[in-house]
Amino acid sequence: MSVAPSPAPPVPTAVVVIVAFNPGEDLQRCVDALERQTFADWEAVVWDNASSDGAIDRLRVGERVRLVRHDANLGFAAANNRAAALSRARFIVTLNPDAFAAPDWLERLVAAAVAHDAASVTSLQLSDEDPGLLDGGGDCMSIAGVAWRGGYGQPAATAPTAASEVFSACAAAALYRRDMFEALGGFEERFFCYYEDVDLGFRLRLAGGRCVLEPAAVVRHIGSASSNKISGFAEYHGARNRLWTFLRDMPWALMPIALPAHVLIIAYVMLRSPSPEVRDARWRGLRDGWRERKTWLAERRSMPQWTDPFAFSWSPIAIVRRSLKVRAIIGRRD
Repeated sequence: MSVAPSPAPPVPTAVVVIVAFNPGEDLQRCVDALERQTFADWEAVVWDNASSDGAIDRLRVGERVRLVRHDANLGFAAANNRAAALSRARFIVTLNPDAFAAPDWLERLVAAAVAHDAASVTSLQLSDEDPGLLDGGGDCMSIAGVAWRGGYGQPAATAPTAASEVFSACAAAALYRRDMFEALGGFEERFFCYYEDVDLGFRLRLAGGRCVLEPAAVVRHIGSASSNKISGFAEYHGARNRLWTFLRDMPWALMPIALPAHVLIIAYVMLRSPSPEVRDARWRGLRDGWRERKTWLAERRSMPQWTDPFAFSWSPIAIVRRSLKVRAIIGRRD
């Protein structure tokens, strides 16, 4: 007598990945908000990067949430890749442990991805301390190779009310199409953290994908909850990874304009360093990034060398103001 094998469990539409490193009480609030979602077809992975603050021990989760404890801090990029690989969901959704989703957040992200055939969808992030201010509406990229969270610190009322195209998604609260995510190797693990989402968004754009800002998909975000505890950490990785992104991703055809602009803006950033400690961290990041230049320049050979130049911000004032650059969505990209 033969026994038919049990059917495989259905694959959910979305997997939400939360990477934690000493997240404090924010993580429980994040998970609680996730479990109140109106969208039903999801699962989640909370990946702990060897936290020592006890938050993981106190965490209470429902049956949809899988907790994975790792014995070392892999960094944001590698941890997201490994957690995402534990699921076969169509969409990979990244969520910071200090980001708190509105009840219809996931529903709105998935709907936008389907409606606009988007490679990625970014949320509208509001400041948790003051929801009347934007924490960001996706990432903007200057032709000088410098990225920022669009609209950071500006009134929330200035955000678009309809779905719009932006340069790339902020991985604090974003959705990625699995097929494109995996085809490009996911987040660049050599970055460890910082700029890994900008780099991935840049590569998705070079591969023909679009990023959509869905203003109805709202999270409240604290921001920099873990890395601020390490002096110079963000400045070092930001400086190094920004250079790596520029060297690998900026198309050759734009380099006659982009390279001089990049040198000028980096010089400005260095001169405007608020303290000797910050300046030292940035110099070390640039030094270590430049030492690896041959590796990143060599990787350009396998990458597309063109993207729409109007996807970039061409205004130096926009960098200072952290302006939100959006464009109307025209048709679908098949």
